[in-house]
Amino acid sequence: MLTVQSLLFSPVQENTYLVYNEAGDALIIDPGCYFPEERKTLEEKILSKRLKPVQLVNTHCHLDHVFGNKFVHENWDLELYFHEREKKVFDYAPTAGELWNLPFENYQGPVHYITEGQFLQIGEDRLQIIHTPGHSPGSISLYYQQGGWVISGDVLFRESVGRTDLPGSDFATLKQSIRSKLYTLPDNTQVYSGHGMPTTIGYEKANNPFVAAD
Repeated sequence: MLTVQSLLFSPVQENTYLVYNEAGDALIIDPGCYFPEERKTLEEKILSKRLKPVQLVNTHCHLDHVFGNKFVHENWDLELYFHEREKKVFDYAPTAGELWNLPFENYQGPVHYITEGQFLQIGEDRLQIIHTPGHSPGSISLYYQQGGWVISGDVLFRESVGRTDLPGSDFATLKQSIRSKLYTLPDNTQVYSGHGMPTTIGYEKANNPFVAAD
């Protein structure tokens, strides 16, 4: 059984996720640790829980979700995984950092592309990769059916959705992703978003003011 742990990082208040099994094998998802003390917090959390990071994953590659990629790569020798359609977003992230007055050094290691229909494996457990574009072209959500939860990146929030005024974003595409890929999950599915507090699929279908259920 997998456990999900969130850590709140950066001036943008981004949720970084650790997903780990009973043996301590762990995924690091969207490391947003920007400041040195935040990187120390991530390291201490991993040490305190005796975790062994085995994979680094970005749900999408906007700057606030990739700040810590380089740190994770250098500390745990992990290579980076994201959807192929995020490559342009990933390459632009340092420029966006300069524009936001949040300069950072981008990850320079190998990149592995993942896509819908594949799974991220942690021991005997696996996360289903769901392509949910709209906020960005290659946004993915990670669904753990056995545990009844999904990590949605910046696609779906509690009573909100991801921005669609950014390069490569589109509201019609986002709405279609939410309705066809997320709202079709069981209503009691817990949603862990890239920002803000958790929610559930059923709550959003009934209360989200941006994307109503069909």
